[in-house]
Amino acid sequence: MWQAMRGLRQRLDHPWRMAALATLLSLLLLVLGSLGLALMQAREAEREALDARGERFLQRIEQVFGQLRQALDRLERQPLRQCDRTMQELLAQISFDHRFVQEAAFIDGDQHCSSRLQRPSTPPRRAADVQAPPHRYWLDTTAEPKGDLAALVLARGPFHVFAARAHLLDMVDLSDGADLYLIPRGSRWALPILGASQPWPLGQSATDDPEPDTLRTLGDRLLYRMAGDDPAYQLALVVPSASLHQRIHTTWHAWLPGCLPLALLIGASTYLLVRTRQSLERELQAALDHRELRVHYQPIFELASRRCIGAEALVRWRRPDGSPISPELFIPLAESTGQIRQITEHMLQQVLEELGELLREHPELYVSVNLAACDVCEPRVGLLAERLLARYRVSPAQIAFEITERGLLDLDSARSHLEGLRARGHRVLIDDFGTGYANLAYLQELPVDCLKIDRAFIAALPADAGGRGVAPHIIRMARDLQIKVIAEGIEHEEQARLLVLEGADYGQGWLFARPLTADQFRELIGRQSGELPAIRVA
Repeated sequence: MWQAMRGLRQRLDHPWRMAALATLLSLLLLVLGSLGLALMQAREAEREALDARGERFLQRIEQVFGQLRQALDRLERQPLRQCDRTMQELLAQISFDHRFVQEAAFIDGDQHCSSRLQRPSTPPRRAADVQAPPHRYWLDTTAEPKGDLAALVLARGPFHVFAARAHLLDMVDLSDGADLYLIPRGSRWALPILGASQPWPLGQSATDDPEPDTLRTLGDRLLYRMAGDDPAYQLALVVPSASLHQRIHTTWHAWLPGCLPLALLIGASTYLLVRTRQSLERELQAALDHRELRVHYQPIFELASRRCIGAEALVRWRRPDGSPISPELFIPLAESTGQIRQITEHMLQQVLEELGELLREHPELYVSVNLAACDVCEPRVGLLAERLLARYRVSPAQIAFEITERGLLDLDSARSHLEGLRARGHRVLIDDFGTGYANLAYLQELPVDCLKIDRAFIAALPADAGGRGVAPHIIRMARDLQIKVIAEGIEHEEQARLLVLEGADYGQGWLFARPLTADQFRELIGRQSGELPAIRVA
């Protein structure tokens, strides 16, 4: 499987092939993305359109309901409670004074009189559709789009007022095939102002009651539900989905013309990136072949005594013209191309060539070398170190290996090979601890001699009280596991003092020394004689 993936990568690792693949994939994603965006925009536009229609209807129905309630309040306040000429005149006056009152009636037992002398409306005989004390609401419905066959009825006590359905619809511009429903609070039925009476929620596939202000698809229809100011009822609009499909089509075609140029731009950028990467890869290989990569040494000090006890080997690359290449640029490239193995071998070779004599003269010193994830999972590094150490007559304890937490993804393999390195006498350090995957369980399982606290946690000392708690916690945890601690990135004296108080063992950073060449490191060790005064902690 790995060989097949590697072969596929080699076949695709060509600027034009990668550019063509990036163009096709980006075009596909852009087309699909534009479709999704068009769908979202079209649904939002449809929702806004339905919301505007529904808002107009809610305003009108509140006007109608308001007039009907005012009429009922007038009737309820007057003392008449029997059908006579005076009642008849009062009902006619109420109907005349209120635009939306089509008919007013008094119904009490056998008494029934109405403002309509001819063909008075029949009062509803069923329970009220909406109960909102002291008022009761009935909605007599029809599927006919026009006419007064359906009416809204409000009652308070024995008084009833009727409103024509046309008064409810004259402010609403509904498309053909649209239905308009009132949903009484707690009701299991949708009361149609225009349409057929249906159970609620609408649609056979509906399993939950949709929230207000949401647009929902019901087969070839759309359901939009909205709430008004009156909590006694809500509004539901059901319209054909043809308008939504037209909006999607129009919006998508507006987005499509930009997909191809953008895909071509992505393809061109991919071409340039692959060309640049391959150029840098070839440059890196040439630098390895001509031994242009150099090793600098970041001294490590014992915090209590300020005595240098070793160094971390850092790889540096300068082009022949003197321009530097950042490790953050070429190290990830080397890890992806496999050149990191050559860099590891080059560093081990150069460390022992430059400092082999110094290490033999000072057996208390050591140099740590960083390992990539592929180095951690292979026995190659241990065999290489054994061969070089024998050639330069240096003790294995003087070469340590640093691994990042990213190198611990394959924990079983990493444990096996790290145990092999320790069996040969090397020390194992975990670099940048606290920023990756390692945790207490890992540390209990891995053969680790030392943790290096990431510089981000040290930079928080002492200003950031929140960050200050991280480094001491790591130090205490390491002490419980009998693991030494190195603090990275120490730049201020107060940071060093706090770390000593917390129990950190070693430190490195610009407070003590910047990365040094081999000659500068030898000079540092040469000047170091005897024990330096211990740091005074107040």
